Amino acid sequence: MAQDFKQKVWPNGAPDSNGMTLPEETFEGKRVRNVSEAEFYVYLPKMGINTGAAVVICPGGGYGMEAMDHEGYDMAEWLAQQGVAGIVLKYRLPYGHHEIPLKDVQRTIRLVRQKAVEWGINPAKIGIAGSSAGGHLASTAGTRFDLGKANSTDAVEKFSCRPDFMLLLYPVITFSEEFGHMGSRVNLIGAGNKWELVERYSNELQVTAQTPPTFLILTDDDNAVPSRNSVEFYLALKKYRIPAEMHIFKSGGHGFGMNKKNLPVDQWPNLFIQWMKSQGITK
Repeated sequence: MAQDFKQKVWPNGAPDSNGMTLPEETFEGKRVRNVSEAEFYVYLPKMGINTGAAVVICPGGGYGMEAMDHEGYDMAEWLAQQGVAGIVLKYRLPYGHHEIPLKDVQRTIRLVRQKAVEWGINPAKIGIAGSSAGGHLASTAGTRFDLGKANSTDAVEKFSCRPDFMLLLYPVITFSEEFGHMGSRVNLIGAGNKWELVERYSNELQVTAQTPPTFLILTDDDNAVPSRNSVEFYLALKKYRIPAEMHIFKSGGHGFGMNKKNLPVDQWPNLFIQWMKSQGITK
């Protein structure tokens, strides 16, 4: 199933630049790097099965590239088959401009809310998903948001950018040296010890009572992003009694996304669908 359509996040040009002047490059199938223009790809479910829910998807890649296929398009296609709109975001990579990926995600959520009725989406059922560093971006969107800028002259900015729920696959959560993923940290905020930024982007420290319900998937043998990232985020959610479900599978490593491993971890998409039902997001 091909996507229904794609849309630029900033059709009139972004308000800021990430400084990337090299042409965007696709390599190893559908991985992309040198991304300087954000766009999203919309996969809508057929009318008869549409649940009204939608998920904005942030592929991973350490903030240095984006794995668009198994952590993006494949997930959106599968969600659409389950009656959930899948919206894959190709966000601008930071190249030292740490605010840029978050701005792209927030703008995308606002745009989806603005278009919700037109696209058959319930504006109160728009979630965010992310894998690895995409999970860091998704959890940043879930901990740093506004409910719309009422005084903005830009109609899109009047919509809330808060996701209604989160799906995090083996996410990078923290930038602490102890159990963080230093490659993602360097790519997002640069080298050195910028403690204010380290804390701002350690998302286990940013959870509040307004953080949305969260579904976490990870493996015990992930040698890239320690499982403690997810565990600390789960504990932070529980401090505020936010509904959360976490599955730690014995095997599967890092970066599996929608790829089948012939292991129990292959069941995670069905578990997520069941969780959405249990949360009342879908029926």
